[in-house]
Amino acid sequence: MKVAVVGATGMVGRVMLQVLEERNFPVSELLPVASERSVGSKVKYKNREYTVVGMQTAIDEKCDLAIFSAGGSTSKEWAPKFAEVGTIVVDNSSAWRMDPSKKLVVPEVNADILTKEDKIIANPNCSTIQMVVALNPLHQKYGIDRLVISTYQSVTGTGKAAVNQLSSERSGLHDTEKVYPYNIDLNCLPHCDTFQPNGYTREEMKLVHETRKILQDDSLKITATAVRVPVIGGHSESVNASFKNEFEMDEVNNILKNADGVKLMDNPEQEVYPMPYFTEGKDAVFVGRVRRDDSAENTMNMWIVADNLRKGAATNAVQIAEYLLEKGFLKEF
Repeated sequence: MKVAVVGATGMVGRVMLQVLEERNFPVSELLPVASERSVGSKVKYKNREYTVVGMQTAIDEKCDLAIFSAGGSTSKEWAPKFAEVGTIVVDNSSAWRMDPSKKLVVPEVNADILTKEDKIIANPNCSTIQMVVALNPLHQKYGIDRLVISTYQSVTGTGKAAVNQLSSERSGLHDTEKVYPYNIDLNCLPHCDTFQPNGYTREEMKLVHETRKILQDDSLKITATAVRVPVIGGHSESVNASFKNEFEMDEVNNILKNADGVKLMDNPEQEVYPMPYFTEGKDAVFVGRVRRDDSAENTMNMWIVADNLRKGAATNAVQIAEYLLEKGFLKEF
């Protein structure tokens, strides 16, 4: 089928091309799309070079599928124009996530809400994706009551400029352009995205609102603190989860072992636990340090790590497209 990758020259866009290739998605014609300043440049896909085109060119081609990773304002402007000509859009920005008319999808959790009428489908925030993949099977069994979340987020979540800032600082260059208000090397910033009137950041509130929407439960009590750390390879999360019903840890571990998309990596005695060091380049959500919280009733702690560029963005988007194809909502020619 004819597939457009919008934002193809960006960090996530390049991973999307890689994931499409690795998973052998049926692309008969590829249109890499980017901003006007990148039009005419080249990207590689399956050992071939493709020329980057502009938005209107891709719209005129009436693609079957467009996977967006080009920022919220770009998506707001252009995704409806793709949809108007019949293209199904899977969007990785925050533009449509909380729009009540749009589905917010993590395939392992709620792909079954999709229909052939859905023309713009939202990909959740990277931190939300990995958390709900791990928590949903436990939620189905025990019912989540409250979540206390602390995230430790890779600089790759901010983009190439943030990676450059970290690399420059590690090389002793501190007068280069800064994406963050302070040095990120040898530091932790409790500041992911912009601060809101309630004192939380947008990233923290995404975890609240998106989790409720995906799990279809507005009564969930959720609080979060999001921290940027000098790491490349994935986001980490410490999650304290309280449930409505009692659980046994043996059963919890068995549920996680068999959960779709989850890899249980939990043997502290042998120093086995998830870290970005292990998760980079992988599609699974890794879970470890699973233990009962003895200070609260029906409560446990867990440590969740995933590659934010893959499962947290590109892979999740491609998995949505694969589901649409499987259900016949996307036609393969």
